[in-house]
Amino acid sequence: MSSIAEVLKKENTVVVDVRTPGEFMGGHVAGSINIPLNEIPGRMNEIKNLRESEGQAKNIVLCCASGGRSMNAAVFLKQNGIECFNGGPWTDVNYFLNNN
Repeated sequence: MSSIAEVLKKENTVVVDVRTPGEFMGGHVAGSINIPLNEIPGRMNEIKNLRESEGQAKNIVLCCASGGRSMNAAVFLKQNGIECFNGGPWTDVNYFLNNN
């Protein structure tokens, strides 16, 4: 199994930040998409499309402030057949993307 740092280095990776829009506006991973945790169930088609866009399966890495909400989102998505990774805090994801 790949580490989050290894997954993030792949070109076919999408970062989804599950924090609130206000938190996201206060700082986020460049190029990440904001889908708040409470909106995940209603935006499943959008997430499936992210995963399967451009004819290539993309890795979805979820992040939040501390890793709790992204863990909950990952569990929910996996229960609904969407492969994804819990990246934990957005600051860690940002570090892995920019320092490895």
